[in-house]
Amino acid sequence: MPTTFHEIPRERPVTPLLDRAETPDGLRRLAESELESLADELRQYLLYSVGQTGGHFGAGLGVVELTIALHYIFDTPDDRLVWDVGHQAYPHKILTGRRERMASLRQKNGLAAFPRRSESEYDTFGVGHSSTSISAALGMAIAARLQGSRRKSVAVIGDGALTAGMAFEALNHASDVKANMLVVLNDNDMSISKNVGGLSNYLAKIISSRTYSSMREGSKKILSRLPGAWEIARKVEEHAKGMLVPGTLFEELGWNYVGPIDGHDLPTLIATLRNMRDLEGPQFLHVVTKKGKGFAPAEADPIGYHAITKLEPINPPAQPKQPSGPKYSAVFGQWLCDMAAQDERLVGITPAMKEGSDLVAFADKFPARYFDVAIAEQHAVTLAAGMACDGIKPVVAIYSTFLQRAYDQLIHDVAVQHLDVLFAIDRAGLVGEDGPTHAGSFDISYLRCIPGMLVMTPSDENELRRMLTTGYLFNGPAAVRYPRGSGPNAVIEAALEPLQIGKGVVRRQGKGVALLVFGVQLSEALRVAETLDATVVDMRFVKPLDEALLRELAASHALLVSIEENAVMGGAGSAVSEFLAAENLLKPLLQLGLPDYYVEHAKPAQMLAECGLDVAGIESAVRARLALLEQDSAQAD
Repeated sequence: MPTTFHEIPRERPVTPLLDRAETPDGLRRLAESELESLADELRQYLLYSVGQTGGHFGAGLGVVELTIALHYIFDTPDDRLVWDVGHQAYPHKILTGRRERMASLRQKNGLAAFPRRSESEYDTFGVGHSSTSISAALGMAIAARLQGSRRKSVAVIGDGALTAGMAFEALNHASDVKANMLVVLNDNDMSISKNVGGLSNYLAKIISSRTYSSMREGSKKILSRLPGAWEIARKVEEHAKGMLVPGTLFEELGWNYVGPIDGHDLPTLIATLRNMRDLEGPQFLHVVTKKGKGFAPAEADPIGYHAITKLEPINPPAQPKQPSGPKYSAVFGQWLCDMAAQDERLVGITPAMKEGSDLVAFADKFPARYFDVAIAEQHAVTLAAGMACDGIKPVVAIYSTFLQRAYDQLIHDVAVQHLDVLFAIDRAGLVGEDGPTHAGSFDISYLRCIPGMLVMTPSDENELRRMLTTGYLFNGPAAVRYPRGSGPNAVIEAALEPLQIGKGVVRRQGKGVALLVFGVQLSEALRVAETLDATVVDMRFVKPLDEALLRELAASHALLVSIEENAVMGGAGSAVSEFLAAENLLKPLLQLGLPDYYVEHAKPAQMLAECGLDVAGIESAVRARLALLEQDSAQAD
């Protein structure tokens, strides 16, 4: 059984077996009897490495044995191993030649937080969003068939990720094309079934064996000659298996279901995977694991230990704490409770982001009005649309990057029908160490092109609260996009007062240059303005723009500068440019935002500096454009 640890080691552990298993080739040279000791070493090293860097925690601890077994039985990287989401892929990284680079995890120019094709040949598919593994592995299985190859395809998916419709679409298609592939369901503490033990493990070994498979196929040939006999036998077999295992659903979808088995029992995992490796057709293995396995605090609190920050020094030097405001998500959570107390029509909807979007208090206070639809963003949006049709006022709390998955529903089911749905869009802009898969880089661009959509960008905590009220009271679809982390500690008004729609605010009056800020770069813009004596405008609304204010600014300033933490292409600056063109206002416009490439993982401040959205970057860009304008003016004279 796995050793249980109670503290995260601060010193690098001694790992003689892991030292020999730097790659899957080395792992496969170990004796099977050594693998359980290897699992203890790998778990201890994982604890140590994540303690040094921070990052995803509990999921990786839960798949240590499964990761070892998969690489031991399958010929990776030739056999394709696809991890879903990637939260659980740190043991995989350690075993695939990246152990010495784990200290760079989630840092600028270091290892990514998720599997990534450009990082390693063992990372067969890049992930970050959930529920993609079965589709990707199926595509690889079909490619192998078309190429005449015998290589295997394996998808590892968690029971949470299996709640998404995309996973079932892939399961259905794989059965239809009779793909030779294996899906491993990692069922961890949100268990589909509690039926794990000696009998279940024994049954799984029998069902997965070649002997059983041969007997089953032989019986099928014999009984198929007798009218109705094979169908009766099949139903008897399903009924017998259904009494012991929860695989009827997958069997009905056309998969050969095996399990559930103990995902921490290495001998059973090895034996079952070895049996299933060469079976023909879609194979489904159900393993039950424990999130945080082997680290007692994480086993007791799997949600709290989903991810951790790096260990701080035992005796750190005293550092004066900088005052910071509440997290933007906390401001949203409090607003939701306050508005729900005033309006009984309000409901809150989230696609499995209760803690991240700060819906915990709302769920406790208004349980009948709280809906967690699991990892099903498309369903979340259309569910809200259906509610809005019948007089309910839904608020969909969703990360910017995840709303991309429900874009069709946002347009077709909500916006086309002009329904009252408020989208509270968290994690807008750059999010730091999780990298481009989680960045909210495009929401302004993909929202502002939708007719009838109200799009708002708060510059501080109080602006967020007021914009949420504005969007909630708006007749039609509305979106408020706000970043991860804390704000500038603005005073938050208790009242639920809306803003005047489409009206910006001049925060500083200057001359020559007008900085048009869409979002939280207001503080940076104000600092730049002090140096340049520029005007600063908190634009507030991307759609509708404050057109009257833009006309005034264009008439009284030599240069307009738009600033946003969104892709420049199609963003708020593009909206300003389109307005100026439509009005035939020939005014120089500098558009600052995210560049036309994926900004790699790093600290948020490093990412903003790379994009030129910190104080130095904004000032440098403005000065460079002013110099060009002066040069053009001199040449014209």
